[in-house]
Amino acid sequence: IKRLMDNGVQIEKRAVSNELFLSGKTFVLTGTLKSMTRSSAKQKIESAGGRVTNSVSRNTDFVVAGTAPGSKLRHANELGVKILDEIAFQALLNHAV
Repeated sequence: IKRLMDNGVQIEKRAVSNELFLSGKTFVLTGTLKSMTRSSAKQKIESAGGRVTNSVSRNTDFVVAGTAPGSKLRHANELGVKILDEIAFQALLNHAV
């Protein structure tokens, strides 16, 4: 690389963007999240290209379950939808950084 640079080749650094790493993924939020409001979680998902809906279906990719999740969690389990607790959800969001 040094020899190339000595001969005039310029290397340009670019940040790799994971901005839309949730593109095409559908989420349902249920229960209370301790680290953020539901609207904040929705904003984070949408800014990464994901979509948030209110009901669980076969088209749901992830259910984010906080405390006291209710019937959405049960329905997600019945359908075999991937369940993320708050820690797993945070880890998924941090993966984009």
